[in-house]
Amino acid sequence: MINVHELVKWYGPTLAVDQLTFEIEPGQIIGFLGPNGAGKSTTLRILTGFLPMTSGRASVAGYDLTTQSQQARSKIGYLPESTPLYGEMRVEEYLHYRGKLQGMDRRSRFDRINMVCDRCGLEQLRRRLIGQLSRGNRQRIGIAQALLHNPPILILDEPTAGLDPTQITHVRELIAELRGQHTIVLSTHILAEVEKSADRVMIIARGKVVAEGSPDELRRQVAAGSSVLIVEAKAAQEAAQKVITEIHGVQSITSKADDGWTQIRVTADGNIDVREPIGAAMLQNGWAIREMRHEIATLEQFFIEVTAQQDQAVA
Repeated sequence: MINVHELVKWYGPTLAVDQLTFEIEPGQIIGFLGPNGAGKSTTLRILTGFLPMTSGRASVAGYDLTTQSQQARSKIGYLPESTPLYGEMRVEEYLHYRGKLQGMDRRSRFDRINMVCDRCGLEQLRRRLIGQLSRGNRQRIGIAQALLHNPPILILDEPTAGLDPTQITHVRELIAELRGQHTIVLSTHILAEVEKSADRVMIIARGKVVAEGSPDELRRQVAAGSSVLIVEAKAAQEAAQKVITEIHGVQSITSKADDGWTQIRVTADGNIDVREPIGAAMLQNGWAIREMRHEIATLEQFFIEVTAQQDQAVA
């Protein structure tokens, strides 16, 4: 659905995108991540036809972005990070205007406006002036206009920016509903949103793809070679540390004590399950166990690690 090959973008002497290559299959939801200045927004603007590439090739829905730009753009619904809206227009009026720009006939516009207003929670706001609405409601208008012409590809740059928790949940549910119906590129700084919504994650840094895979695959890479166990027992801190440190497979521990209970964070060899010997040691010493669980790696941890490695490699 989207093919990018050796994409390069220079801003004068600054290289923003560096030989970027990737492919997105139809129907996938892709989390597109990167630190500030990574080239993420530049890449999205090239894919949506807002910026020309310096070199390389890119196609959208089978249309070449260089030679068939208009056809490619007609297949995309785009929500930019800062949605350009006309404050003097009413919501419904603006959506009709956007529909006309997409070449939609009058009947199609009415049908799709009814649908997107319902899906995006705008039904009660259709006659309101956009300039009088909150930032969150304006963001919902931006999502509605991206969906309006029912494009096969949606590119959403920070779709939950400015939304309250209830609205964020609504957008997350909407993205889930669109799974399989649209190919979705989701760019956001809220990594929890990507973990909940994306089938696959691409992380770029300094204009290159530095990691790619499903959220589960990337989380497992954080824990590769080691596992982290959280243990909380009714024991003296020093005594508990001494006992656990001597268990085979334990690599390192940190602990803290609170009101007679000691919580210990155990880093162990990933090939050795230390739960049973730790539990046996606790029982042997007569210590009550309140908690024992594996710490689940997060996408945020992986993101921090992989982008830091890229910075170190450049340095």
